[in-house]
Amino acid sequence: MHPIISALKHHKTTIVLVALEIALTCAIVTNALFLIGDRLAAMRVPTGVADNELVWARASGLDLGGAAVSRDPTDVAAADLAALRGLPGVESAAMANTLPLTNNYWSMGVFRRPGDEKSGLDNVVEYLGSPGMLRTLGIRLSAGRDFLPQEYVDYNPFKDQPPPTVVIVTRTLAGQLWPGESPLGKTFWLDSDGKHAVQVVGVVGHLLNPSINKDQGVDRSLILPVTRVQGGVYVLRVRPDARGAVKRDLPGVLTRIDPARIVTDGHIYADTVSDYYHGDRAMIWVLLVVTGCLLALTALGVVGLSSFWVQQRTRQIGIRRAIGATRRDILRYFQFENLLIVSAGILLGSLGAVGLNLWLMKHYELAHMPLAWLASGAVVLWLLGQLAVLGPALRAAAVPPVVATRSV
Repeated sequence: MHPIISALKHHKTTIVLVALEIALTCAIVTNALFLIGDRLAAMRVPTGVADNELVWARASGLDLGGAAVSRDPTDVAAADLAALRGLPGVESAAMANTLPLTNNYWSMGVFRRPGDEKSGLDNVVEYLGSPGMLRTLGIRLSAGRDFLPQEYVDYNPFKDQPPPTVVIVTRTLAGQLWPGESPLGKTFWLDSDGKHAVQVVGVVGHLLNPSINKDQGVDRSLILPVTRVQGGVYVLRVRPDARGAVKRDLPGVLTRIDPARIVTDGHIYADTVSDYYHGDRAMIWVLLVVTGCLLALTALGVVGLSSFWVQQRTRQIGIRRAIGATRRDILRYFQFENLLIVSAGILLGSLGAVGLNLWLMKHYELAHMPLAWLASGAVVLWLLGQLAVLGPALRAAAVPPVVATRSV
């Protein structure tokens, strides 16, 4: 320790500059690794539906006049679903107002006690589904039961119609309404006036929201049974090998039944999920490139500094070799010297990493970084420092004592 520290005292400016470079790299790399890990973890969260077996399309009405507009919308919806179930490879079909990760959602406030606005929860995502929705989407109940046929009602949240009297909730919503209690059989209200009560008949273990954000969270939602969904989506559960053909044929089937509407192109739901995370994947690649460049520059700085010191200390190395120091002793000397410099930079960089994370939390609403991520950044830089110094240290250890002692 004493010879190393004594030698370092003669190069204070250089050491400070290298330590600051390592500190800056540590602060940025640690936060970048945390953001990458956080995004990867979010992308691996299951949607709660049968991703690889769903095809969907959305239809919106047009006023073309004539007989087409006079048809009962309920009859049209029934005819649509019957025709869609007849497509080759289709196992079931239903209507819903939205799907997880489609960025199209309805939200509402719910209340634990009638007439008590303080007992409410805001921004609860509302899923509406026609008969067979749970089976079609592959939603699994962790407790309770599916809706009964007589529990489906003609309900539109934007019209003055009474809602259903039963509901299925996610485990997250149940835990926020009744912490530590079973939600089955419990009642809550869909309005602050206490007019529309719903009873919980089932619990979904996990069902992602159409949009994951700070207000709605990940899966705080409920499902209501309706006979049809105006302006909703048609969802088909199909064999994975038939998804392409069903996607191609779906719009044409709906248009033939009722031409007085616009039908969007069919969508394979797995592609919808992939598109939702497109921005996250792009961010991960950008962070990987930035992190790689920073680490490369830091490594070059350590290599350059170590190579300069090896050249500058050739005489001292030779003297140590001549009085009995082995190659391993020389190698350890430079590795330990590098370890001290890198550790100083990591200590300062860890403080910077915490400060940078707090700044990102305040201005960009990012998650709090657990302190364990500081260890990951430190390990990366320690390994980088040891690898960077290895080449110059090996060259120093390989210098013959005779040649070293003759250098001036």
